Amino acid sequence: MAKPWSDDEHAFMSRALAVAERGRGKVSPNPLVGCVLVKDGEVIAEGWHDHLGGLHAEQMAIHDAEKNGFSPNGATAYVTLEPCNHFGRTPPCTEALMWAGIKEVIVAHQDPNPTVRGSGLQVLEEAGIDVRQGLLETEARAQMRPFMHWCEHRRPMVTVKLAVDCNGSVDDRSAHAQRFTSEACLDEVHKLRMECDAVLVGAETVTRDDPSLTVRRIETDRQPLRIVIDPHHRIPKSSVVLTDEHETLHLTTGFRGLVPLLNQLGDQEVQRLLVEGGPTTVHAFLEAKLVDEFFLVQSDVEHAQPVAANISDEVLLRSGLVRGENQQWGEETVQHWRR
Repeated sequence: MAKPWSDDEHAFMSRALAVAERGRGKVSPNPLVGCVLVKDGEVIAEGWHDHLGGLHAEQMAIHDAEKNGFSPNGATAYVTLEPCNHFGRTPPCTEALMWAGIKEVIVAHQDPNPTVRGSGLQVLEEAGIDVRQGLLETEARAQMRPFMHWCEHRRPMVTVKLAVDCNGSVDDRSAHAQRFTSEACLDEVHKLRMECDAVLVGAETVTRDDPSLTVRRIETDRQPLRIVIDPHHRIPKSSVVLTDEHETLHLTTGFRGLVPLLNQLGDQEVQRLLVEGGPTTVHAFLEAKLVDEFFLVQSDVEHAQPVAANISDEVLLRSGLVRGENQQWGEETVQHWRR
């Protein structure tokens, strides 16, 4: 029978999960990973995967310890994901842990990636390092949800964001195209966009709004791939998404190919797709039961000539989603639904 986790062990792994967040929006297709080194009951170093091609969390933590005058020899490593045992963009983390003299490795979640899947833990055990796993496993899985989804299904997790007025309208035909949510809400949208690998809209959104679909309100080194569904070649050639320097996938095949599209994106290591289109686009994904997460942003504004979104609890439940707790994005209330 495995011994129960102590309060200190919970605290150390919680810290590892917290530092892992520093890589959010910067490391895909790699997962968020955090590592804390503990010696004599004290944290001597922290590390996280900060950017694609950079040090992994374990490697950064070992470097951090040595930089600050601490020897990692004999320390315990708390890692949110099973250490890798293969050469990728960086050398194996298992080797780094062995070379550093780590005596025990506590892992939150096993790596479901076929290139790892248990081999990291096995190699460490064979090297004489004590290994335990499962501490805060649920929390780690939630933090790495897009990566876990991609490993298990080989296609991206689909997140939908749709903003409506107080009566469920997505647009006001009496006015020129304009945003009707608050500035603080827009900040949250850009944060969400930063966390996604690709953003998808339909032709109507591009024709009506001419959006850039880029991350602009948050500092970032990467922009999502933009995807436009345009089966009738409606969008103007002068559209921002077709004329600026960022990458756009302009599709003229319509909505019948959603599953092949998701499979194609999965092959390109797109792990999270944000759908920001209008009702036609959103309903296509809902009816195909391909939505994994839905943010319904509700404003107090009332449109004079409304365009109904036709999004109801019944529609979302029928698509396989369940409602979670409401969130507040600036002045707007957000219903959060998840598969």
